[in-house]
Amino acid sequence: MFSYWRRLGSVLLIALIALLIGLFTETLIGLSVFSISLLWLVVHHTKHLAALEQWLLISDHTPSSIPAGSGIWDNIFALLARYVRTQNQSRQLINLELKQLQSVTAAMPDGIVILDERDHIEWCDPVAEKHLGINLELDIGHQITNMVRQRSFVEYLAARKYNKPLVLKQMRHHRLTLLMQLVPYGNKQKLLISRDITSYERIEAMRRDFIANVSHELRTPLTVIIGYLEMLTADPEMDMEMQNQALSAMTEQTLRMQHLVEDLLTLSRLEDSLNKLTESTVDIVPMLYELRREAESLSSGRHTVKISVDSEDQILASREELRSAFSNLISNAIRYTPEGGEIGIRWTVSNGKGLFTVWDTGVGIEPEHIPRLTERFYRVDSSRSRETGGTGLGLAIVKHILNRHQARLKIKSEVGKGSEFSIEFPEKRVVTKS
Repeated sequence: MFSYWRRLGSVLLIALIALLIGLFTETLIGLSVFSISLLWLVVHHTKHLAALEQWLLISDHTPSSIPAGSGIWDNIFALLARYVRTQNQSRQLINLELKQLQSVTAAMPDGIVILDERDHIEWCDPVAEKHLGINLELDIGHQITNMVRQRSFVEYLAARKYNKPLVLKQMRHHRLTLLMQLVPYGNKQKLLISRDITSYERIEAMRRDFIANVSHELRTPLTVIIGYLEMLTADPEMDMEMQNQALSAMTEQTLRMQHLVEDLLTLSRLEDSLNKLTESTVDIVPMLYELRREAESLSSGRHTVKISVDSEDQILASREELRSAFSNLISNAIRYTPEGGEIGIRWTVSNGKGLFTVWDTGVGIEPEHIPRLTERFYRVDSSRSRETGGTGLGLAIVKHILNRHQARLKIKSEVGKGSEFSIEFPEKRVVTKS
C-alpha cells in the first residue's frame, strides 16, 4: 500500500501544479477539467498497478487471489488469471509425473544417484540411500566421495570410464557387494547406478565350492580305481587273491561314485522349480516297517533297530520323496552308531502335527556343527563319513524334501550319547485315517 500512496502523491502533486498554472490563464475551466480527468486516470492506473504489485509479492499465486479490475485492467487481470491457471496445471502435471517417476525408481532394485559436473549429489532414490548410506535431505549438494570413501570408487569416478562397471565389496553401512556403473547424460551430469549383487556373489561362491567338492569326491575313488588298473596292467601274472582284492576295491569305489551321482541327480531334481510336487495320501505305518527291514539289512545284525508307532494317521505328500528323507535319516543313524548300539524309529501325532523321529546311541555331534549339517558336502568327520560310504548330500536332500512339504527338521545331539533327528509336518498335511 505504501507504493500506492507514493504514486498517488506524485500524481496529486502534478495535478496541483497544473491547477495553479490554470488559475493564471484564461482557460481555467478547461484546464481544471483536463487536470481532474488526468488525475482520475492516473489514480485509476496507479491503484491497479499497486494491486498488481501486491499480488506479485504474495507466495500463493492462484487465479482466485488475482485482484478485481475495471476498464482495461479487467482484461489484463483476466489474461493473467488464465496464465496462472495454465501454469498451475503444468505444475500439477509435472508434480504428478515426478511422483510417478519417483514411485517407478523406488520400485526398481537398482539405486540411482544423479551427480552434477563436479560429482555433487543432486538427487537419489531410496535404494541408493540404502546401498551407499546417503541421507538425501542432509547430503544433497555434497560430494559423493564423502559417502563412498573406498579408494577403488574414487579412482573409478576420476577415470570417467563409463563403459566399465566397478564391483565394490563390504560397504561400510551394509555387508553388501555392489556393482557400480556411471552413465553420462544431460549437461555434463551423470547417473550413478548401484546394483546389489550380494546374492549372485554368494551363488557364485556356492557354485565354485560345489564344483570343488564334487571334484574332490570323485577324485578319491578315481585315484583308487586308476591305481589298481595300473597295477593289474603292469603285472598280468598277479595272484588271484590280489586280483580279487583289487576288483573288490574298484567295485566299492565305483558304487561310491554311483551313489554320489544318484544323490546329485536327486538334489538337482528337488531344486528344479519346474519339478512340481506330486502329492497323495501316504500310509506312514507300512512304510516305517518296510524301512525297518531295510535298516536291519544294512546293519547286518550289528545294531538293534526298534520301532514305535503311536498313530495311524497318514500324510499328504510325495511318497517317493518322503521315503527318501526317512531312509537318509535312518541310514545316517546306522553309519554313525558303533556296533552293539540301538536305532529307534518313531511315528506320532501331537497337537495335530505329525512327528517322525529317528534316534540312535551313536557318537553324537558337537553343538557347533548342528546348524551346518544340511549343507551340501558338509561333514563333521570326513574320514569316517567316507569309510561308511556317505556322500555328504543326504541331509541336504532331506532339507529340500522338507521344504517342499512345509516340514521342519529338528536336531538334538549329545557327544558320546547319541542323536535324535525329528521331522515335524504341519497340521494341514496330517490326514486322519478313517
